Amino acid sequence: MEFIGGGRLEVRITGADVGKRVSVRYVTDSATSEKFTDSVGVLTSWDDAVLLITRKSGDSVRIPESALVAGKVVPAAPARRRGPSATFPELARATARAWQPVESEALGEWTLRASDGFTRRANSVLPLGDPGLPVADALTHARAWYAARKLPAYVQTATGAEGTQELLCAELDRHGWRREVSAEVRIAALAPIADLDADVSAVRLTRTLDETWLRRYQRFGEPGPGVRSVLTSGPSVWFASVAGTGEIPAAIGRCVVDGRWAGFMAVEVAPDQRRRGLATSVMTALARQALDEGASAAWLQVETDNDGARALYDGMGFAPHHHYHHYRWVEA
Repeated sequence: MEFIGGGRLEVRITGADVGKRVSVRYVTDSATSEKFTDSVGVLTSWDDAVLLITRKSGDSVRIPESALVAGKVVPAAPARRRGPSATFPELARATARAWQPVESEALGEWTLRASDGFTRRANSVLPLGDPGLPVADALTHARAWYAARKLPAYVQTATGAEGTQELLCAELDRHGWRREVSAEVRIAALAPIADLDADVSAVRLTRTLDETWLRRYQRFGEPGPGVRSVLTSGPSVWFASVAGTGEIPAAIGRCVVDGRWAGFMAVEVAPDQRRRGLATSVMTALARQALDEGASAAWLQVETDNDGARALYDGMGFAPHHHYHHYRWVEA
């Protein structure tokens, strides 16, 4: 790791390095003896002789200053070798345009979003810059805004790439917000997905969100106006479906084409139809449509515990770009 070799171990970081990416080695106690542990991440605070380091996954580690053996500032993670180049702000805005809320309000460079409670993404604060007032005051405003709509208050944040929001995550934690769910944002070149040897003959593409597609979609109960509004939002929206034995499709998917980006969402397959390649067929058909519209790069979001989907996307060439998280205000 960072400190293996013949060099002398030194602590070369201070509280002035908060906000920078660091690598540290520290002493931890075990049942039999002390041992060394290494951590790499953003130094998000150094208060009361305790360091808080937020890793790329969004998980944090607290280290007593007295346990430090070595520490140094390290460069930002190297550019990814697979897939398209993408900055965090560019990708965050593309993903937001593909899942637009029913109602929104600007707070400086933050956006407060509400959609009748349909998904956290469409009912959370998107903080892409300066809210125009102290963060504590901005969070108080957000809590009141969501309370007025009888919705829980959420803030969506990101970690693990250059320009992400590790410092904001730490501040949310200090102010009593708690992380509920995390996911990966993955990116890939679009052409290899469109070139997959998949049978797309049974995949139907349409601009229209119909009732049968909604009946396969598993993210809500009775679909209200907020569901339809969010799902049909975006620059160029396509819905894919594969007919099943009854009225409900065997597989569905959604793609939003936005300039060079094609975003894939809502890819679902009936449990008894899985492992037949239907998800690959749906994504290939959507990718070919997006390629025809001029897109060249793909993105999607997948929860970190969805091992089956992550394996599928690995095989398509998708690589993690950053993690995103939803923090919820928890009443004291």
